[in-house]
Amino acid sequence: MSAVGYARVSTSDQNPEAQTDALRQAGCERIFVDHASGVKASRPQLDAALDYVRAGDVLTVWRLDRLGRSLPHLIEVVQGLGGRGVEFRSLTEEIDTTTPTGRLLFHVAGAFAQFERDLVRERTHAGLAAARARGHVGGRPTVMTPERLRQAERMREDGQTIEQIAGVLGVGRSSVSRALSRVQSPPSS
Repeated sequence: MSAVGYARVSTSDQNPEAQTDALRQAGCERIFVDHASGVKASRPQLDAALDYVRAGDVLTVWRLDRLGRSLPHLIEVVQGLGGRGVEFRSLTEEIDTTTPTGRLLFHVAGAFAQFERDLVRERTHAGLAAARARGHVGGRPTVMTPERLRQAERMREDGQTIEQIAGVLGVGRSSVSRALSRVQSPPSS
């Protein structure tokens, strides 16, 4: 079993030494360090650390927020590690999935993350339903204004292709195609 460390500081001006010292003290033989904001999806050293660890290894961080962009992301990363036989340890929060208590704590955190996602989804659906009930339609406004649609219909009758019409109107082919198909086969009530 090998302890592998991961540290992250938000900017290149910040110093990761406090984290790396704690990781070395915890027995990490190899430490990967990113200089990137936690919200950035691209963290090359995290990717390298995840590629480096093998079954039986323990990925160790100084604090949970150094690893995950969000709680759902953190859960996803740690579950991915677990699926590969790699354990996880956070020094500050004392979460250690090599122990039954650590696994329990992590699963409780995961349950709260899932609960939060479900609540957000529920509120979003309720908000969209309320907006529809008030007559609001979501999404972007169509680029095919009534004038453009009339011009597209005339051009189509003159034998122009969808690509030619789209070029003249300055819109995408799919917008022209969708608009013309709705006119040719109006929705049934």
